[in-house]
Amino acid sequence: MTPELALANRKALPDPLRVLIKEFPRDEWKTNPNYSQLIAFWLDRHLMFRRLLTQLNGDLEGVMDSNMDSENYKRSLSRYGGMLINQLHGHHQIEDVQYFPVMAKLDKRVSRGFDLLDSDHHAMDGLLSGLAGGANDVLQFDANKKAKFTDRLGDLHGILDDFGKMLNRHLIDEEELVVPVLLKYAPEQLR
Repeated sequence: MTPELALANRKALPDPLRVLIKEFPRDEWKTNPNYSQLIAFWLDRHLMFRRLLTQLNGDLEGVMDSNMDSENYKRSLSRYGGMLINQLHGHHQIEDVQYFPVMAKLDKRVSRGFDLLDSDHHAMDGLLSGLAGGANDVLQFDANKKAKFTDRLGDLHGILDDFGKMLNRHLIDEEELVVPVLLKYAPEQLR
């Protein structure tokens, strides 16, 4: 893969992979007769990931601004951080094993896009590991050591910011590949 296609560098899907999104624009998805429960579920999962990230960022801002106490923050971080990491990891496993191999065979014009998404998943594994490490540093640190705890929070803030940018890029690109393929072909094996 070329460096500009790496998740950390990519600004959008390359034009050759956007052929189906041009045929099936996002604002027309829900009115398409092939809009299925699978598509709705897929998009709901992505929305859940975005909401969890928003929750994590909001709570982090709250504890850094002294609007949330450290113990409540730690409970929330453990709950929502663990949920994001575990659910996203499981989501990627299912996509890589069950969905992407089927979809990649449906339209040769976009088949290499599924390799790109698989590559994103490998990059996201490292990001998820970094997020888990940053969260664990906060969870295991004595919040009574205020200055050092604030440093840990600052580190996590940077991790969440980087993670959020790449997660959003990945989710948008995945939606723009997956949903149009499902709308165009409505594969029987994915119903």
